[in-house]
Amino acid sequence: MADGTLLQFALDPQQLGLELGTGAAIGGITGFAAKKIAKLIAVLVGLEVALFKFLESRGFVTVNWEKFGSFAQGLAKDGGATGAESVPFLNTILSTLSVSAGFTGGFMVGFRKG
Repeated sequence: MADGTLLQFALDPQQLGLELGTGAAIGGITGFAAKKIAKLIAVLVGLEVALFKFLESRGFVTVNWEKFGSFAQGLAKDGGATGAESVPFLNTILSTLSVSAGFTGGFMVGFRKG
């Protein structure tokens, strides 16, 4: 851009559709699987908490529920934190935009249907 030329992008509709469709299919499968796995994990965690409560009621273990709750809140709060830096290259963003958009849409549909 230092020489005064404009950015030019050649868009091939067929390639764009292929990338969008592939991303949507992969996203749909991933979203469906993610919801099923999340449900399984939720059931396992629920059973574990119920087991702790049962064992505590029978006097086998002593559970510090305040510490348990603060630990769970800390995991929920820090779970989404990432130290990744964004890539400032316009070409990189534009080259992955169609696949990313398709994947995001497919993931949302798959997660909703799962």
